[in-house]
Amino acid sequence: MAEKKISLPVVDLNGESKGTVEVSAKVFGVKDANPQVIKDAVTVYLANSRQATAKTKKRHEVHGTNKKPWRQKGTGRARSGDCKSPIWVGGGTVFGPDGNQNYKLSQNKKAHNLALRAVLSEKVGSGLIVVDEIKLPKISSKEFAGKLASLGASGKKNLIVTDGENENLILSARGIEGVGLVEYDNIAVYDVLYFDNLIVAKDDLKKIEEALN
Repeated sequence: MAEKKISLPVVDLNGESKGTVEVSAKVFGVKDANPQVIKDAVTVYLANSRQATAKTKKRHEVHGTNKKPWRQKGTGRARSGDCKSPIWVGGGTVFGPDGNQNYKLSQNKKAHNLALRAVLSEKVGSGLIVVDEIKLPKISSKEFAGKLASLGASGKKNLIVTDGENENLILSARGIEGVGLVEYDNIAVYDVLYFDNLIVAKDDLKKIEEALN
């Protein structure tokens, strides 16, 4: 049985039609998405993005004197060893973060691909813009912003999929607010959900299809 295909419109950077491209319905036409694998993919992405740099000082790390503030008995006050005690203001912290926290999570490749296919399918018709090629003759944020306006993507959050070698595009896009860049083999489920539009060249779209099919 032949694999079911769907047709997506293709335009150039000026918004003019350049025909269509056929892609697998298995990748871009998922109808019965599993919301749990999508949630898991987002949770894993956000957890692995944490830097885990929070740190508090323990008793032995607090700067201060080791002198006993008053004698053990006879003052009427509670006994105290030094001002670094956790019960003192400015003292050490008990059970605080030590800078070695590990928040890393993982999701198996099959589940991640399932989630990615689902969110890509949701973009079809309402956020997936396929262009024949994404090439700029020179570095110009103003010119590229004009191209986004021609695609109907001006003023929105746009994720541009590249092959990582288009220097003019990379340098032009970084000066535009709300525009992100990602290589075709490193797309995250979170990115597809976060950005309003996914702008991808026809050739890179086929590479994504091959990786997820």
